[in-house]
Amino acid sequence: MITAYIALGSNLQNPQQQLHHAIAALAALRDSQLLQVSAIYRSPAIGPGEQPHYLNAVACIQTELDPEALLDALQAQEQAQGRRRELRWGARTLDLDILLYADQVIDTPRLQVPHPAIQQRNFVLYPLADICPANFVLPDGADLDTLVSNCPVGELEKTGLQLQ
Repeated sequence: MITAYIALGSNLQNPQQQLHHAIAALAALRDSQLLQVSAIYRSPAIGPGEQPHYLNAVACIQTELDPEALLDALQAQEQAQGRRRELRWGARTLDLDILLYADQVIDTPRLQVPHPAIQQRNFVLYPLADICPANFVLPDGADLDTLVSNCPVGELEKTGLQLQ
C-alpha cells in the first residue's frame, strides 16, 4: 500500500458539506483506506473575480491504486459533486489534488506530484503539517516544518471544524 496525501477545497454549494461528501468518498475508495484528515481551514480564494472564501483540508490515505487511477477516481468524485472545469482557478464545488504519492516524483501531462505549488500555499502546508509525522521530508528533500515556518499564515484561519 502507498501512502498518499490529498488536498481538498471547496467554495461553492455548502463547502463544509462538499468536504464531508469528499471524505466519505475517500473512505469508500476501492483498494484504499482513509487514515487521517486534518482540521478544516478557511482561506481567501486565489483566482479571478470575486469569489467566496475556500474551506480546505488534507487527507491521508493508503492505496493500491496507481497515481493515474487515483487521479481518475478523484476527478470522478469532483464531477459527481458538481465540479465544472470552465475557468482556471475559478470557484468550484470541489477540488481534489494529489499532493504526495509516497516519495515519488511524477511529471506527466496529466499529473505532477508533489503538487507544483505545494511550497507556496499556506492552505495546503498547514493542514498537511497537521497530519504528517514529525520531521516529515518531501520527495525533493524539503523539510515540511521549514516550509511551514517560511510560509506566512496570512488570512488562513483554522476553523475548529472537523471532517471525521
